[in-house]
Amino acid sequence: MTSSAFGWLQLALYLAALLLITKPLGLYLIQVLDVRGRTWLDPLLRPIERLTYRLGGIDPEKEQHWKQYTISLLLFSMVTMLVTYAILRLQAVLPFQHLFNPQGFAGLSDHLSFDTAASFTTNTDWQSYGGESTMSYFSQMVALASQNFFSAAVGIAIAAALVRGIARHCAETVGNFWVDLVRITYYLLLPFCLVFALFLISQGMIQNFKGYDAAALTEKQTVQVPKTDASGNPVKDAQGNPVMVSQVVDTQTIPQGPMASQMAIKMLGTNGGGYTNANAAHPFENPTPFSNFIQMLSIFAIPSALTYWLGRMVKSPGHGWSVWAAMALLFLAGFFVCWHYETVGNPILTQLGVDPADGNMEGKEVRFGIANSALFATITTDASCGAVNAMHDSFTPLGGLVPLFNIELGEVVFGGVGAGLYGMLVFVIVAVFIAGLMVGRTPEYLGKKIQSFEVKMSMLVLLVLAMDILGFTAWACVSAWGKAGLNNQGPHGFSEMLYAYSSVTGNNGSAFAGLTANTYWYNTTLAFGMLIGRFLMIVPIMAIAGSLAAKKLVPAGPGSFPVSGATFTFLLIGTVLLVGALNFLPALALGPVVEHFLMWSGKTF
Repeated sequence: MTSSAFGWLQLALYLAALLLITKPLGLYLIQVLDVRGRTWLDPLLRPIERLTYRLGGIDPEKEQHWKQYTISLLLFSMVTMLVTYAILRLQAVLPFQHLFNPQGFAGLSDHLSFDTAASFTTNTDWQSYGGESTMSYFSQMVALASQNFFSAAVGIAIAAALVRGIARHCAETVGNFWVDLVRITYYLLLPFCLVFALFLISQGMIQNFKGYDAAALTEKQTVQVPKTDASGNPVKDAQGNPVMVSQVVDTQTIPQGPMASQMAIKMLGTNGGGYTNANAAHPFENPTPFSNFIQMLSIFAIPSALTYWLGRMVKSPGHGWSVWAAMALLFLAGFFVCWHYETVGNPILTQLGVDPADGNMEGKEVRFGIANSALFATITTDASCGAVNAMHDSFTPLGGLVPLFNIELGEVVFGGVGAGLYGMLVFVIVAVFIAGLMVGRTPEYLGKKIQSFEVKMSMLVLLVLAMDILGFTAWACVSAWGKAGLNNQGPHGFSEMLYAYSSVTGNNGSAFAGLTANTYWYNTTLAFGMLIGRFLMIVPIMAIAGSLAAKKLVPAGPGSFPVSGATFTFLLIGTVLLVGALNFLPALALGPVVEHFLMWSGKTF
């Protein structure tokens, strides 16, 4: 069987498996997101849930106004972010160093701690560090893995509040944030991740507290490394360039630690933060083809199920499946474009003797190949995951444009857990508004009139996304600190900066890895980009939830626009693409598109 046939087979299996789990998991979400819902885990977890409410002084029967819900969410996120920051700064002096920090890693710098704390709090998991060479076991488990659970639960809670606002009428409340947080964590994320972690261990992923091992290389390597002075500062020549010296490498460090427990929530919670710097390309984080397939499936599992849950909650299953269809078609279009351009390969490498039939294998694992790498890249950037099993920086210009554009669409193609659904519902409101303009009447959505307030809030969400990405990218382009982090010049260097700020604003976390981001200015601006991309968008979304919940139902009339079926699906797809193109096409033209034409004329960067 050819590699192309394997690609088609894997895509078919993936879509079949995703469809197979969407309805059952959606039905389970109905039970989880209802405070009175009963699940098969109730005998074990209901007493723990009640104890949690008692210790926290929470009345599970008392719901919150959208403003109370939002304030609770923001306070929780702020407190957990501060705790994470403290752990990272103090990881070298915390107790039980022999067990939780056997490598003796020092505490992180102030700007790297701020960047990392903001990153994991916002479900971004952008990493300006190599995990296996920076983080203690305690930091990996308590600071980072805990935030993976919290940020994922927060995203699902926001989606739950918005859908309740759509489903209810003449109501003042949208749920209770603390109840949603507890039930999502206890009944959904923890049990599913426990099973997932055990599966990953069965595939060969490590889970231990051992110190790192060292293996002798059969072939010694000589590499060039920057020369440093007695204080550890890089030595530069008269032109300001770093002085390089030869270093013989004769051993390889083999990382150990509690990896499987973090990788489960990394994928299922669409977090993406890798235990190791190579992320899902590392054989410990992704040991087998089966683990690779299940990891990809887990990224879309909850976002896909939430569309079915949406249909059931608003009593319109067709609407939920129409949203699912729009997401699936956008996903397939992105995958086919990425796969095509990676298969075509790089003509410059062809001139150097590389067989064009091999495609572009630069930066890819041989065990995964081109189709699998393109599929993983499309999935992880459609969702706000950011895990990678290939280096996006090594993709062809238009192959790399796909993951970049996926993020800039707002990652609404299934998207992150909760974030994809509430992001797509913003586009639904815009699409319904456009449909209303077409027929010359006040737009309606599931029996509720969409008025200026909802449209203004939706446009605010979209404008925040564009301003955050383009504003920070422009700043970096004209600043010495921005250009100093580039390893590539020209349009590819621009793409690296554009990808970085797109990734953090979209709370994705993947990167064009040629960018050196562990500097004061990059860490600080990237952190603010994450916080703006997460929380400044949440406030208007919650305002929409409150406004819709208070509205009266309007009987459907002859001019009502149906929000299910092919017409609605294609209008929604068109709205998503139109907004993305209008906002980001000029920037993409200066980066990947220009680089594509220069590549075919024989120039690289």
